[in-house]
Formats: sequence, C-alpha cells, structure tokens
Amino acid sequence: MGTGFQVIFNQSGYIFLVAQNGSLLNYVSPNAASSSQFYQRAILEYDGVLRHYVYPKSANSSGGRAMAWSSMDFIPSNICKSIRQSSGGGACGFNSFCSIGTDQMPNCDCPVGYSVVDPNDRMSGCKPNFAAQNCDKEARETDHFSFNDMPNTDWPDSDYTYFQQVREDWCRQVCLDDCFCAVAIFRDGNCWKKKYPLSNGRVDSGVGGKALIKIRNTNVTANFCVSKKSNRSTLIIIGSVLLGSSTFLNLLLLSSLLLYAFYFNKLKSNRHQPYQVLPGPNIRRFGFKELQEATNGFKEELGRGSYSTVYKGIVKNDNIEKVVAVKKLHKMATEGEQEFKAEVSSISRTNHKNLVQLLGYCDEGQNRLLVYEFMSNGSLSNFLFQSSRPNWYKRLQIAFATARGLCYLHEECNNQIIHCDIKPQNILLDESFTAKISDFGIAKLLKPDQSRTTTGIRGTKGYVAPEWFRNLPVTSKVDVYSFGILFLELICCRRNYEPDVEVETEMILADFAYDCYKEGTMHLLVANDDEALNDKQFDKFVMIAIWCIQEDPALRPTMKRVMQLMEGSVEVPIPPDPASFITSI
Repeated sequence: MGTGFQVIFNQSGYIFLVAQNGSLLNYVSPNAASSSQFYQRAILEYDGVLRHYVYPKSANSSGGRAMAWSSMDFIPSNICKSIRQSSGGGACGFNSFCSIGTDQMPNCDCPVGYSVVDPNDRMSGCKPNFAAQNCDKEARETDHFSFNDMPNTDWPDSDYTYFQQVREDWCRQVCLDDCFCAVAIFRDGNCWKKKYPLSNGRVDSGVGGKALIKIRNTNVTANFCVSKKSNRSTLIIIGSVLLGSSTFLNLLLLSSLLLYAFYFNKLKSNRHQPYQVLPGPNIRRFGFKELQEATNGFKEELGRGSYSTVYKGIVKNDNIEKVVAVKKLHKMATEGEQEFKAEVSSISRTNHKNLVQLLGYCDEGQNRLLVYEFMSNGSLSNFLFQSSRPNWYKRLQIAFATARGLCYLHEECNNQIIHCDIKPQNILLDESFTAKISDFGIAKLLKPDQSRTTTGIRGTKGYVAPEWFRNLPVTSKVDVYSFGILFLELICCRRNYEPDVEVETEMILADFAYDCYKEGTMHLLVANDDEALNDKQFDKFVMIAIWCIQEDPALRPTMKRVMQLMEGSVEVPIPPDPASFITSI
C-alpha cells in the first residue's frame, strides 16, 4: 500500500491517511460528520486509542440540558488485542491484563495476589504481593503455592517452554515444580510456561483455555534460611537479658541456653550427616548372595560396558518387592576399584530427580556391585535412534532434564562433580520417560577448592571435548561439550556420526549443524519434521548447541547459563565457528 505521509481531517468529517503522492491509503475514521452540524475533534489518547469525537452545534442554542461529546469512531477497535510488543508490557503494563468494557474503553486489572505498581496510574503494571518461589533445590516450596484459574486469559510472548498433548494436571505440576514459572496457560491439550515479567496480558472470549496463576498460599510465608548472623543476634539478645536479670534467673536462663545450644548442634550435625558419611544413611549394603538370588543368578542382562554388566533384579524391603538394576563390576584391577569408589562416593552425595538413584552396594570380598533404581524405558540411545521418530516436545523435555541434572552436578552439589561421559547410552528413561543421568563410574569428584583437573582421556569418541587431546586442564566444560553434541542429536534425531549419508558433508553432525546455521539452511537438519520446524525456538536451540561445542572451553557457557539460554531468561548471542580455537601443542 505504500508508506503513510499525512493524516487528513477534512471538512466532511473524514479522517484518512494519504501517501506522499496524494493517493488515499486508508480511512482512519470512515464515518463522516458534517462540519456544519458538529464540532469535531480527534485525539490519540493515553490508552493508545485514536478517537473521533463529535458535539452537535445545535446544543449551544437549544437552551436545554448540556450535551456531552460522543465517540463516533475509534482505532483500533480492541486495543487489548491490537498491542502485542516483543518487549514491553503491552496495553496495561507488565503482569497486568487488559479487557474491553461496555463503553469500549480498556480496563487494566491485576490478577489475584497482585497489586498495581502505581495506584495513580492504572497502566503502570502489577506486582506480586508475595515472596517469589525459592529456587534452592532443598527448599522448592511446592507445597506453599497453588493456582488461581482465569478463563480466556493469556500473556502472549512471555512463554519460554511449550508442551503438546498433555493433561491439565500435568501442566499444573510442571509449573509448580519450576521456580521460574509464574503462570501456566492450558488450552486444547497444550501447555505454555510463562515467566516474569508477564507482558501483553488480555482477557477475551476469543482467547480460550485458561491461565493458571501461581500464587503463594496465604497461610505460609517465604522459606528463608537462618543465617549465622541472625544466630549471633539471638545470642546477643539472650546475653543482654542474662546481664539484666536476677542471679536465679541468670542461672535458669543459662541452663536453658546450654540445653538449646546442645540440641541445636546435635540437630545441625544430624542434618549434615548424609553428606559426611559414605555411603549415605539411605544407601543399603547388600550381600553378594542376596544380589545373586535377586538377579536369578545374574540371568537377565540389561546392558554392558567396559568395566561392568547391568542385570535386572528384584529385591525385597519390608516384604515389598522392588525392581532394580544391579551393576556388576568386572575388572577389579586398580581401574575397577577406582570406578567403584568414585561411583559410590559421587552418587551417595547426590539427590536430584534427573539423576538415577543409587539404592545400595555390595563390597563383599572381591565382589563390587551397585544397585540402582530400575529405568523401565531403557536408554536414550534406544529411544532416540529407533525406526520411528520420537515426538519433538518429548525430545525437548529430555534435553531440559539432562541439562538440569548436569547443572545440579556442576553447581549445586557439596562438591562439584564432572561426569566425563555424557552420551545417549548414559541417559536413562523411567516409566514416564523422564530423563535421568546414569553411570558416574568415571566421574571426577572435585574438592570444594578445586575447579579443574588434569587426567587421562576419558569418555566416548564423538562426545569427548577437544581439550582431552591437547593436555589442557579439564573442567566441567567437558560435560558442556558432550551435552552440546547430545543436544544436537536430540534436535536432529540422528547420531553424531552417520557414515552412510548421501552427502559427505553431513557425516559429522556438529560440522553439518554449523554449516546449516552459517548458510541459513537449518531446515535441512530436521527435514520432514514439521513439529521441529514449526517451533519458533528451533533456531535458538541449534545456536545454544553450537555454543556448547566450541573448541575453546572458555567460550562454552556453564550449564547454569545453558539452562538460562534454553529457558529464554537470557538472549542467545550469535555463536562463532566452533573450530576457530587455535592453541600451541
């Protein structure tokens, strides 16, 4: 249509837009009102709506009741649905929602549990009246939050994760478990997780579905850790009371203080006991004969590795049978002994839903066995590289789960753990296809004051970071590299190395992915995968994977930053060529 040059409000009462050459582009107000009969004005008002008002000239001479200006036209017809900013709060500000009243004026309101930022400005946005959910793994506070349902409500463009073909209760739970999730939108079996700040909020019958607003329950308060400073303050107050009271009360209070200190230290000691004693108190020690019977003489093999074989077994605990996976270590030379100690030491200190749980062990004589929870859907390798392509959103869930597990190992354990062998065979799936990281046998457990270690090459070909081959110090970035390769495999649903492809340049997935990114042909990575191609985050995920596989470890993000990039809380910058790293050997 061309570019608008001038808005004209003519004598006939029409408001229209013209181009520079004088041609009519569009009527802003198509309804005319004679200037001989009406006073007229057009105002771009505070709410963003251009309104055309009229006032009859006859009112001045009628001598009757005064008349008011009436609205003749306005554009847009629904400001709530017309304003949709990629950045900014929309028609009513952040965390607010907009609805059109009977007078066609926009109403800006706050969800339950929120209040307006500036009471004098209804478009200033809203703020929560409760403390945000604690992201500490030990205090997720999921029991302290619930949802307020709002039908036909949405905050477009605030979502960072999208799931298809799920139930509403599943959508509620996945938002409740995620401390970054402020609102979940459930509509037609689809679930969107929204983060702060919420933008472009609207309520309209055409939206459909419902918004699940996560709010803190009114009968609970935020869970904050008691600091040493507050403990010292308490002691100072008690001491002041002691000094200002009678001798008898001093003795009584001093005795109470000593008893309290003894109880507190004992409680503190018990609280930290699982992290100091190896194996942990929840880890059971099995006899070799017991595990031999549980596996029916090590009959049903689940998998085999360089140092071990895994068998399916059934153990009894309080007359309750439980299916388990029993890992039997073979080569009990120095390497096997080190593997056993590393695995028991590492896993007994961990507790995360995306790590395979260690249930027990056996160190009877020369026998070394580990007992894990049974993962009924096997390895990611079997799931991903089967004949039929797995669902795109299920693949994304597995990627997010693996990233969360690695982030926990690197950032949140008492001692940082480098896995060193992240690959599809070491990602296992439970009955609901939740991904969990397994096999810490070659993990390198770092002390709190360590950040890197130098050791022999570990891991599996194709997933091993380049620094292993350059005699460079190995950090947690080796796991980031392996995750990047794994992420590409999940995105593209193919192995990292495919020797039988028709085009030679597509053999190595990492190189192929960067070539497609550089040439703007990323659709070639997921040919015929409409779910992936239609996901607006597809390009972003490929870029994140390219950052993870940078040859220079310093360029790779940490797993914590990877999570932020994946969730959308941090923008993904343009990645460089992964092979641009130059070093002297």
